[in-house]
Amino acid sequence: MTRRELLAAGAALATCATPLVAAKTHIDKSRISAITDEIGLSTGEAIAFAHHYGMQNVEIRNPPGRKEYFTLPEAEIQADADLFAKEGLKVTFVNTSLLKFTWPGTEAARRRTETVEARDKRLAAEKSRWGLRMEDFQKVIRCAHIMGCDKVRVFAGTRVADPTTVYQMVADTLGEMSQLAEKEKVYLLLENEGSQNIATAAELGDIMKLIPSKWVGFNWDPHNAYGKEKAFPEGYALLPKARMLNLQIKGKGVMPESPEKEDWRAIFGALNNDGWEGKVGLETHLFDGTLITAAHKSMDEIMKIVREV
Repeated sequence: MTRRELLAAGAALATCATPLVAAKTHIDKSRISAITDEIGLSTGEAIAFAHHYGMQNVEIRNPPGRKEYFTLPEAEIQADADLFAKEGLKVTFVNTSLLKFTWPGTEAARRRTETVEARDKRLAAEKSRWGLRMEDFQKVIRCAHIMGCDKVRVFAGTRVADPTTVYQMVADTLGEMSQLAEKEKVYLLLENEGSQNIATAAELGDIMKLIPSKWVGFNWDPHNAYGKEKAFPEGYALLPKARMLNLQIKGKGVMPESPEKEDWRAIFGALNNDGWEGKVGLETHLFDGTLITAAHKSMDEIMKIVREV
């Protein structure tokens, strides 16, 4: 083969490889997930929902009607882990309420509807939760390992008047936890949430700069910042995409008739162009008696977007 023929062959291979790279990063049905207790009134119903849409992945938080998975006895966690595996479903994300409370030294003025006695009781309970945070994290890790999952959700503490004043505390707290996360090979995903010190894409971008550990990433939920920032293109542009290890969609943010609908076609398109490779999970999050109907409407729309983008 001549040098010219070798170069021509190399160019042909490069041309053929381009679609393969694009296919690898394209969001398709194999990357869609959903939180089980928001798609069914039992674990069995949630599994049936997943099969109905040909899903391969699920996220967990708590079995419907019970406490969070990580607080359950190991035998109960194992039973559902075995069931998911038997049904061909991969648990991709363990949603927890870890650190979703007022941290010591960050208490704002007493809530208007709260008595002094109630406030004192709440603060005592939250102080106890703070003291148990590493123990609880170990339980979360145990749960993740049983489920065969390497990503877990955490929060940044109840929001204060100026969250930037506690950024270093958030960074130090997650930094401490990241050492155990690295040892156990589990990623900590900080979620933006309106009631928390990290509520927006802008704040996710700011806090990630203070946490260098690769074992700390984030779960972006655009609708959690609804009314605080526009999800796309403004919010999206501020995200450090390489550290976005999961993405969640609220029912109100995707259902066609919702007045709070966000531009998920544009977001999916941008993610594909940026080569993002994470999972996308539905958190239906409607509590008006229409949860399952809304879950189907939401997933129908998600699957439609996946086919069209």
